[in-house]
Amino acid sequence: MKNLFDITGLSTNAEQFEDLFSNNNIRIERIVSFGHPTPEGEWYDQEDTEWVSLLKGTSTLLYADGRKQEMVAGDALLIPPHEKHRVEAVSEDAVWLAVFFS
Repeated sequence: MKNLFDITGLSTNAEQFEDLFSNNNIRIERIVSFGHPTPEGEWYDQEDTEWVSLLKGTSTLLYADGRKQEMVAGDALLIPPHEKHRVEAVSEDAVWLAVFFS
């Protein structure tokens, strides 16, 4: 059993990524942001579809085409493969659940 909000022992110096489950078809990941957005000039450009939910905190996603998506706790969205995006701003208490699949 794992509590997704238990961040005991995690370094707060950078965003933390933890695989919770994976097989050939799916990967489930917990992300704890600690207020760290995606480094300037970097973009996520995944091979897989990503379903992501912000479980705690607030965030602003920026897409390469200039769109912005404000998120609050409980929001979820689907990001298609190769949809370049980045975390523009994020609260110090942000906890995400991301599911990657093809």
